[in-house]
Amino acid sequence: MGRPLIHRSPMPGLGLSMGITLTMLSLVVLLPIGALLWRGASFGPGNIWEVVNRPRVWAALFLSFRLSLLAALFNLVFGVLLAWVLVRYRFPGRRLLDAAVDLPFALPTAVAGIALTALYAPNGFFGAPLAALGIKIAYTQWGILIALIFVGLPFVTRTVQPVIGEIDREVEEASATLGARRLYTLRRVIAPMLAPAALTGFALALARAVGEYGSVIFIAGNIPLVTEIAPLLIVIQLEEFNYDAATAIGIAMLLISFAMLMAINLIQVWSRRRIGHV
Repeated sequence: MGRPLIHRSPMPGLGLSMGITLTMLSLVVLLPIGALLWRGASFGPGNIWEVVNRPRVWAALFLSFRLSLLAALFNLVFGVLLAWVLVRYRFPGRRLLDAAVDLPFALPTAVAGIALTALYAPNGFFGAPLAALGIKIAYTQWGILIALIFVGLPFVTRTVQPVIGEIDREVEEASATLGARRLYTLRRVIAPMLAPAALTGFALALARAVGEYGSVIFIAGNIPLVTEIAPLLIVIQLEEFNYDAATAIGIAMLLISFAMLMAINLIQVWSRRRIGHV
């Protein structure tokens, strides 16, 4: 006999819970995406390509996805490192630092953007000494990158933190007892255990950065072809009542995001299978 399509749990309520889940998923995710695609289909693929295939749109898309990817990679490294420090070490102020990680979740994005702009402006606390060295952060792509790192860091840290807490220290001690160096233990023992959670956090940080708007527009300068992000370009089209153009740019962002997240999911599947065979 073949494997059953549905693996039932000992707990009852499969039909009710499945119905509620599919209803909420449809209302929150599937219907908005379906409406976007329906509007794009009525606009026509040729017209969509005509809107997207413009220097200003390509520049905004390239800027948004390039900086989002860089910010997510940065958060992947330092988010995992921060989670490791918070879980494995005890030091004064650890609880305060742990609470501060959640600030980007609680802080309104507009407030975060204003605060970052005030700090990194040429007359700001960090911006003034950097400006004296000839380095400009605010109203440049560096400012956008800092804003995206700020909003995305908690996704990696909070995703990896519980996994680090579940790793028994005896695993590291056993590796050291067998003669493995710390770098080898980190690469061959710890990293494979953290890889699925780290990739999940990376995907969440990337998704947040791609769609980020409030914390970026204040520090970006919003110069077309230089520091104009794709979400801002969509808002500009909506303010001009050019809904078809906004839909076209939104569909382009959706397709690129879907391709990137699909690639990340495939890497996650590969990493889980590799761990299973070890």
